[in-house]
Amino acid sequence: MENLAQFKKSLKSAQPVSGLSPQLKSLWYDGKGNWHQAHDEIGQLNDQASAWVHAYLHRKEGDIWNADYWYNRAKRTRPDITLDEEWEQLVLEFL
Repeated sequence: MENLAQFKKSLKSAQPVSGLSPQLKSLWYDGKGNWHQAHDEIGQLNDQASAWVHAYLHRKEGDIWNADYWYNRAKRTRPDITLDEEWEQLVLEFL
């Protein structure tokens, strides 16, 4: 997968494309509207990249305290952008 448009197009499939990183797989499930599966894909990982996705998911959930904890683990601050903009930013980062 090479770009955001291809990633978004893949959301029409029933399953994610094989070979996606854990971060992209999580974002794929979130893009499909399956927050719980997205969280399951990333929740057990402890690296900074995964922490950033984890933070976004908790921000989306509305659990700001928990989101801020994960943004801190990712060495980032909670962005002042829409959730859709952050989702796209994350996808582009990990493509």
